[in-house]
Amino acid sequence: MCGIAGTVNWGDSQTLASMVHVQEHRGPDDSGVWERRLPDGAGFGLGSRRLAILDLSAAGHMPMSNADGSLWITYNGEIYNFQQLRAELEAHGHIFRSRTDTEVLLRMYEREGRDCVRRLNGMFAFAIVDLRGAKPLLFLARDHFGIKPLYYVQRGQRFAFASEAKALLQLPGLSAEIDYEALHQYLTFLWVPDPRTMFRGIWKLPAGHYGVLQDGEFKIQQYWDLSFPASDTSYAADETELVAAVRQKFCDSVRAQMVSDVPVGAFLSAGLDSSSIVAAMARAAAVPVRTYTITFPAKYRVGEKLDDPAVAARTARQLGCVHQEIVVEPEVTSVLPKLTWHMDEPTADPAIVAAYLVCREARKTVTVLLSGVGGDELFAGYRKHIAQRWAVAYRSSPKAVRWVLERTLESMPALRNTPVKGLLRLARKMARSAALPPQDSFLMNSTYLDDAQKSQLYTPALREAAAGLDPWSTHRRYFDTVAHADFLHQMLYLDTKAFMVSLNLTYNDKMSMASSVETRVPFLDRELAEFVAASVPPAMKLRGFWFPTTKYILRKAMQGMVPDEVLSQPKAPFGAPVDYWLANDLREMTDDLLSETQVTKRGFFHSEYVRKLIAEQRSGARDWSAQIWQLLTFELWLKTFVDAQDGPAHADAERAVSTMA
Repeated sequence: MCGIAGTVNWGDSQTLASMVHVQEHRGPDDSGVWERRLPDGAGFGLGSRRLAILDLSAAGHMPMSNADGSLWITYNGEIYNFQQLRAELEAHGHIFRSRTDTEVLLRMYEREGRDCVRRLNGMFAFAIVDLRGAKPLLFLARDHFGIKPLYYVQRGQRFAFASEAKALLQLPGLSAEIDYEALHQYLTFLWVPDPRTMFRGIWKLPAGHYGVLQDGEFKIQQYWDLSFPASDTSYAADETELVAAVRQKFCDSVRAQMVSDVPVGAFLSAGLDSSSIVAAMARAAAVPVRTYTITFPAKYRVGEKLDDPAVAARTARQLGCVHQEIVVEPEVTSVLPKLTWHMDEPTADPAIVAAYLVCREARKTVTVLLSGVGGDELFAGYRKHIAQRWAVAYRSSPKAVRWVLERTLESMPALRNTPVKGLLRLARKMARSAALPPQDSFLMNSTYLDDAQKSQLYTPALREAAAGLDPWSTHRRYFDTVAHADFLHQMLYLDTKAFMVSLNLTYNDKMSMASSVETRVPFLDRELAEFVAASVPPAMKLRGFWFPTTKYILRKAMQGMVPDEVLSQPKAPFGAPVDYWLANDLREMTDDLLSETQVTKRGFFHSEYVRKLIAEQRSGARDWSAQIWQLLTFELWLKTFVDAQDGPAHADAERAVSTMA
């Protein structure tokens, strides 16, 4: 696992050194830069920070070249089928100098060119400078699901890329400016969908795509996509066959992702996904598996639906794990600014705090952690998938009944400090959206500020900037791609392409790398995901109607491996006590950063509406915790990157130059 960077015709040696150093947390074990100036004046540069996972020797140093120096690579990730690919290459006469997957990847490109990405199963973001032809080129690729990030920027003949956007801010002439379409999307979803970012002009290479820069032109090509069958498909396999196949493929994925030359552990919540991973690890491991659960003291848990650490402890004990329960009481006022810098983009999910804290503690004993991200998107595990079933019945009920129910829900207090506040929030969303067509209903259930609320929040200037912009445009394109499929599969595809990659995978990568920990996600093994998408019918993912069973086929596959109490309980969220924080630890910060003076000074939002949200939250009249967290996160991002153009990111880089030179 690494932090990578590169430039084409942009900056000098110190620029590249700064870009590499600002990502030091991603790779504390080694660093390197390579530069080449061509006769026509064009210049290429590659840089790397290395977190050594396979072949800890100097043979794994990057950037790495082939034998004659005509190909150079910088690479972030893990290729889980690299041993098979290596054996294939050795059979064709290739001789290797290291035991790394980096060298296998380089040789695969040398042999198969751009099509090499179609052979890979893993998580990766890499760049190869190819000097073999008359016109040298830069080849960039990102893994199938977007597990590893890859940012880029182009200004005419100048081009640069990096694992983190903050590294690109080291480029001369590039400053942090707001993309207003991205801001409009952020205020809708709490995050910005790929490929756009909150930084104007900085983009993310989409998942399952590669890009080629040659003669100043950057062309992006999709090489893979998750495919679902038509809605009228007759599935061949019966339940017994599917259960056996899912179990086998899942266990194979976990086993492959345990390969490492450094200690490996796993997140363990009370949920099905992480418990399944730990159960498969326990079967494959020669020694007890190390597991980590994070929890908060009792005062934080009042009215919050957080997972039960006792369930995780019992699961670990039953599976023979070495378990660590991490009880935290974080100084959230000091942690949040740091995490804002690490996240690069404003991401208004308080789960990033818990993710960072568990990785920070786990790093004391392991370097690699296996995570359950992807299980909900693969097997249908979210409440919004259930809500769509209920919406079908709701749309068929009499209009008068719907009117009474909606008014009743709208008039109810937020029920803060009770365990049902989340259900009330979901019910309000469903009532607001259920009468809409299925696609719009699903999108509305993923929306935190609707058009009417944003109209009250936005100043005239921001309303003008957002005029005519559809924050759901990316999502609608995804729906169009799978219009032939069952609607449950349409939802899963959308979650995989938008929600999972832009939120869950992003914060898992950024928060783990902030502690120099590599996070692996066995549910996103390409072969497993392709099989589940194509071969498991919708009714075996979400089973039943009024009280459906989520992830039905996975629950069946894990019987006998995972404790019964885990198999039978509802989804256990990996959350954080945001309501408590806003009412206590973050109260002063909220009043400061979202004061009337500060909000008015920014010019984006009406200060009266912001204070209304805060007042209703504190009185218990409404639950605006997600929206206030969203505004607070955005203000912290502005202070970190826009206000401080010579602040945290740049200051760190300046100190790096003398070290890296």
